[in-house]
Amino acid sequence: MKKTLFAVFALSLVAFDAHAISRHDIAGMSCSHVQGIVRAEGAAILRYPSPRNPSLTLYDRFVAHGGYCQIDEEAVAFFVPTADTASCAVLKCQPRIFQPFGDD
Repeated sequence: MKKTLFAVFALSLVAFDAHAISRHDIAGMSCSHVQGIVRAEGAAILRYPSPRNPSLTLYDRFVAHGGYCQIDEEAVAFFVPTADTASCAVLKCQPRIFQPFGDD
């Protein structure tokens, strides 16, 4: 029993590296570059100018696939402005909409 408690205590002292999510200002990037960043990192925070008011900066978390979303979320297409296009397709986690009786 003492050995088990000691082992649990020793393991609790081990520090693990935290993987912080990276942030990218995408205003000057191409669409393929932005998509490549998200694909390579799995998830990233992208900052971009608001389409309606370019003086405002918007940001959100974008993912490579649904595996980076919470269990009650799904990855849906979202479009951000980049240097070469006004609507670059990336994936964003959104709450899953529960429909118990189908799409009727």
